[in-house]
Amino acid sequence: MTRTVLVIGGAGSFGGRLVDGLLATTDFDVVIAGRNLNRARAAAKRGGERCRAIRLDTATATADALRAAGAFVVVDAAGPFQGADYRLAEAAIGAGMHYLDLADARDFVAGFGTLDATAREANVVALTGASSTPALSHAVLDRVTRGWRRIDRVEIAISPGNRNAPRGLSVISAILSYAGQPVRLFTGGLWTMRRGWDRPVRRAMPGLGKRWLSLCETPDLDLVPARFAPRQAAFFRAGLELAVMHFGLCAASLLVRMRLLRSLTPLARLFCWMAERLSGFGGDRGGMVVEAAGIDAAGQPAYAVWSLVAEAGDGPAVPTLPALAAIRALAEGRIAEPGARPCVGVLSLDEIEREFSRYRITTQLEIRAANADIPLRAAARA
Repeated sequence: MTRTVLVIGGAGSFGGRLVDGLLATTDFDVVIAGRNLNRARAAAKRGGERCRAIRLDTATATADALRAAGAFVVVDAAGPFQGADYRLAEAAIGAGMHYLDLADARDFVAGFGTLDATAREANVVALTGASSTPALSHAVLDRVTRGWRRIDRVEIAISPGNRNAPRGLSVISAILSYAGQPVRLFTGGLWTMRRGWDRPVRRAMPGLGKRWLSLCETPDLDLVPARFAPRQAAFFRAGLELAVMHFGLCAASLLVRMRLLRSLTPLARLFCWMAERLSGFGGDRGGMVVEAAGIDAAGQPAYAVWSLVAEAGDGPAVPTLPALAAIRALAEGRIAEPGARPCVGVLSLDEIEREFSRYRITTQLEIRAANADIPLRAAARA
């Protein structure tokens, strides 16, 4: 019997790419759901006979409404997850359906475990953060630090190419929600407070050259210290390729820091408009870097860096690929332990990287002795 996947926000920037991946690499049918039925129908029409559309508002979704879709898993690819509740996840669990989301909101992911007992009782799997962060970032760290005696420092960075960077309202709103706001960060061996999108640094990203990066509020700021116990620091930064956009957001965040605005989120539509005006500039190459420093299995200082480069506008597909891998693993019974939890330690890096094959995405892993110029081990994957 053909299985069905229900994708909330399947007509959006990320949801649409997830739907494309499901249709291209699985035999699942897909139900595209959203508040705007006409938009969902248009997306379903492009998907062909294996797609259909329904109207569904996550704010009012019920277990009965989800059950009627006839799916074995519900995927929330809509967002933004900042300030969101767990109504949709609760409805999915109540309907006896597995649940996944692409959440990148720190508080949302941190509180998701409150659903664990209910999910276990219903014998379903509910995973949050099945995206670039934290699912992919942790799969990388699990691989590169395997067997290490100690981890001292972890740094993660993402920088999309400007021409194909997602510019949807939910994406912009998510970024603006923490710009200028206090962010709890582990650095210098202590927990401290800094400001979101503060202290820009210019860092070399393999395959991309130097990019400006700033502090972001993400689940990894909690999950990396909890799972890997770095002694010194755990950073997550992101950047906008165009310096005028990156520093424009830095400047705007001063309005929050100076308490002239409580948040930049109400300006999301204005920022969307400005981003569209600049969409023709910059490039279409984006990437991600995960770095770790510590003591390896032999007791020697070690440094590892995993990098990803997405060519020709394929970068926006990356956040959807951990979810695609998780859906496949659920269907095949490789993820079977019921409960609600972040999507970390669930998928291997190999499982996620297999989903890269349809795209112009390359990854490289280098592990070397700390302060050494010659890598101990290096591997590239296309």
